[in-house]
Amino acid sequence: MTSLFFGLSSSSRLCSLVPRISRSLSTRVRLTPDTRGTHLLPTASHVPLIPNADSIKTPQDFLKAIGRSSDTKLSVESWNDFWKQSGTNLKSAGVGVRDRRYILWCMEKYRSGLPVTEFAHEVRPKKTIRGWGPSVQDGKRIRSKRVRNKPKKKKRSKRARNKTKRPKIF
Repeated sequence: MTSLFFGLSSSSRLCSLVPRISRSLSTRVRLTPDTRGTHLLPTASHVPLIPNADSIKTPQDFLKAIGRSSDTKLSVESWNDFWKQSGTNLKSAGVGVRDRRYILWCMEKYRSGLPVTEFAHEVRPKKTIRGWGPSVQDGKRIRSKRVRNKPKKKKRSKRARNKTKRPKIF
């Protein structure tokens, strides 16, 4: 059978040339795109676009522009090394989880052509606690100020307590 199709050597190649047909519960037939082996193809996200920013010449300039002191957490020499960064590389470099996610997210936005000023932002401030009562004041949780490691007073015996009692006067 393979000799009929231009000398193909295996039937697995033959199956990949023919589009797959799937049938839903309805009576019509529809073609589905072949997704086998697409993870091996280069995607558009791996090819950086040329950004239109004049102020950003190096990866360190980009890290300074996105803020959150990213330039101190990651040091990259060239753009090629910068675009090859992944989550595991950043993790091995010692970058924290939130910083990793932020840097990779900013790289994707910059790669798609958006200006840095449009997507870079600071860390979300800490939430204020909503509620009332002695534990919450002015939106902040108040903890007790007692010393937790303070030794407890020893209980005195009944005999010692009776000695310190004043005598009854009738």
